[in-house]
Amino acid sequence: MTTDIIVPTLGESVSEATVAKWFKNAGDAISMDEPLVELETDKVTLEVNAASDGVLTEIVIGEGVNVEVGAILGRISSDGSAVVAPAPAATEKPAAEPAAVAAPKTASAPAAPLSPAVRKLVGDHGLDASIIPATGKDGRLTKGDVLAFRSDGSAPETSAAPQPALAPSAPASTSDSREERVPMTRLRKRIAERLKEAQNTAAMLTTFNEVDMTNVMAARARYRDAFEKKYGVRLGFMGFFVKSCIVALQEIPAVNAQIDGDDLVYKNHYDIGVAVGTEQGLVVPVLRDADQLGFAEVESGIGELGRKARDGKLTMAELTGGTFTITNGGVYGSLMSTPILNPPQSGILGMHKIDNRPIAIGDQIEIRPMMYLALSYDHRVIDGREAVTFLVRVKECIENPERIMLGV
Repeated sequence: MTTDIIVPTLGESVSEATVAKWFKNAGDAISMDEPLVELETDKVTLEVNAASDGVLTEIVIGEGVNVEVGAILGRISSDGSAVVAPAPAATEKPAAEPAAVAAPKTASAPAAPLSPAVRKLVGDHGLDASIIPATGKDGRLTKGDVLAFRSDGSAPETSAAPQPALAPSAPASTSDSREERVPMTRLRKRIAERLKEAQNTAAMLTTFNEVDMTNVMAARARYRDAFEKKYGVRLGFMGFFVKSCIVALQEIPAVNAQIDGDDLVYKNHYDIGVAVGTEQGLVVPVLRDADQLGFAEVESGIGELGRKARDGKLTMAELTGGTFTITNGGVYGSLMSTPILNPPQSGILGMHKIDNRPIAIGDQIEIRPMMYLALSYDHRVIDGREAVTFLVRVKECIENPERIMLGV
């Protein structure tokens, strides 16, 4: 019996995805619920699991191809009796599939799909990829394999267009070795669209301040071990900033508001987005009702969302509906930056690296651990006075952490 592997429902307002990675090759034995293929949408990545035990007899759609909900990705034979079909190249798929447009074939494909760079190199030199020894992971063909195959003299180029002679001063290396062109991922394209949308739509402005981290660092050092022992979670800086922002948002509700048509919508709930950098790009999972959470719940929630983001396990619900965002460029060493709004939100707080700097304390100069803070905001919603007051309140809470610990 043969079972089709189908593109599942991807989430609200998402109808298309890209086949990012196959975990199995045609002919591999598989078990029920085992991950088979990873799909990437403009918001999340998700895995499609096997619906039954059997053998993966056919990969219908290769890596890098766009697919719609309901498209057939491959086929499983529960008794292993079906004929195993080789995987298509990354840009190939049967014409009968309505989910994506078929691309012309430039070379015979090996068992594992070709990367865009390898596929271009094979096509440019008129090679047959199926006869080139592959040394990459899972039998994949690498650029090095192709170049080594050519240098052995065992594969003369076929039907290559004549090339003009190079000038004597031209470098010997080719453009293939100097640069690599790869398609933008769906997530990266969506990030670019949203960032540009924020710049084009909002009247964006940034105000800055600096905060003395002495007391927060002292509180962490004093309670870190007891906190971790009691709650099983590390006491970090982000919990202090989330709690500080909630105090400021409750005092300055415009920063927690957004524009909807001709209306201003003031949110009486505090769903805080915490930006997380991943290999695929920046994502902003949302910590729901953060005002109702204790320090341990905030730290635990942030840690869990961060792990899911890096593993590509975030759901659509965890990425939507935030009212305010915090981003920490300090983890990468940023001293100061101007964060871009996360539409349709009206405010985003940028944290930065902690740097020891000389500061005037009364009549004395002391070396203190200081951090620059940046609040980018939509001036259509938030006045300058409100933005500055918000950032001052955050600064006051961080410099006097007992205020947020005691709820005063």
